Amino acid sequence: MPVIEKKRTRDLPQINERIRFPKIRVIDTDGTQLGILTPPEALQLAEEKELDLVLLSDKADPPVCRIMDYGKYKFEKDKKYRKITSL
Repeated sequence: MPVIEKKRTRDLPQINERIRFPKIRVIDTDGTQLGILTPPEALQLAEEKELDLVLLSDKADPPVCRIMDYGKYKFEKDKKYRKITSL
């Protein structure tokens, strides 16, 4: 029977329900700051826009999150990486 390697939670991107801080600074899709909110409040705003809440910086005080389309963001990031590595 093959062994299935479990991906550690810390290796997963911190998005949506995985964001575990008491308060976060939230930036909207257009770059405007929405203020300091709790993750459930920010997640509700993101879900209303059918987008994701993504942790940008956990080193800031409070941590900074942005409302964005994570799938599109990851695709663009991977595309840039592929372009750089193919040179």
